[in-house]
Amino acid sequence: MIGAMRIDVVTIFPEYLDPLRHALLGRAIERGILEVGVHNLRDWAYDVHKAVDDTPFGGGPGMVMKPEVWGPALDDVAALTGPAAADTLLDSASPHVRSGLRAGKDAAQETTQDAAGEPQDDDRPVLIVPTPAGRPFTQELAQQWASAERLVFACGRYEGIDQRVFTDAEQRYRVEEVSLGDYVLIGGEVAVLVIAEAVVRLIPGVLGNRASHEEDSFQDGLLEGPSYTKPRVWRALEVPEVLTSGNHAKVDRWRRDQSLHRTLSVRPELVEAQEAAGQLDKKDRATLRDLDKAVTWTDPAQKR
Repeated sequence: MIGAMRIDVVTIFPEYLDPLRHALLGRAIERGILEVGVHNLRDWAYDVHKAVDDTPFGGGPGMVMKPEVWGPALDDVAALTGPAAADTLLDSASPHVRSGLRAGKDAAQETTQDAAGEPQDDDRPVLIVPTPAGRPFTQELAQQWASAERLVFACGRYEGIDQRVFTDAEQRYRVEEVSLGDYVLIGGEVAVLVIAEAVVRLIPGVLGNRASHEEDSFQDGLLEGPSYTKPRVWRALEVPEVLTSGNHAKVDRWRRDQSLHRTLSVRPELVEAQEAAGQLDKKDRATLRDLDKAVTWTDPAQKR
């Protein structure tokens, strides 16, 4: 990716997106790594009441957001024309620049790739539609989208957006309908904040230490283990001795074991997926056997 990533959000509540100006995202804006445009959907409403919704065909409760409003809005956001061209980009909420950090221009020169390790060929913006009916948002998707030059979010409300909007938008966008989980939110704005933060933190230069995200939960298919800091003893609770041993090999093994323990306890299906993919070594399987769980872990060599 050459140059800054640009994120555009279309919503009827622009003020909801103010958190995008804060913390790491605000610093990325300040350093020229990220640009964010927030657009009020009502700017494309054509009647005196600025209505953006109507009753659903076929009856039923609630209202559906109108294609006559969303279609022109997404057209203009894709081309940065009309009201979208007039909207100013968000600025950082407060100064974040510190000495010793690389300039955004330098960071933007780093080559990013999708999760499969291949450069992105499709240069259409990614249109992300948060919806309970979408596929689950994952760390893998965050990695893919971190290499995109433009992400556009469509924030639905009420009973959602007329589906024809997304069918039509496929001419100009790579449309992705995604869900944060098996629950329903009032609107898509909260999901935008979650997804934007998950994606932007993976852009080179946003985090000061690349290992910060390389060791995250889900990066290797497992949950991250526990973390500790000073003081060594707090309220009679002591930091695990191995972490103060200075033996880096033992520390690495302990962290891996703790990751396996937490994942098997909380998300056992993730451990099963790692086993099926051949990602567990003999030491991993020994750790899992010692956990005395009801799952049998076998060496792939015994399966052949």
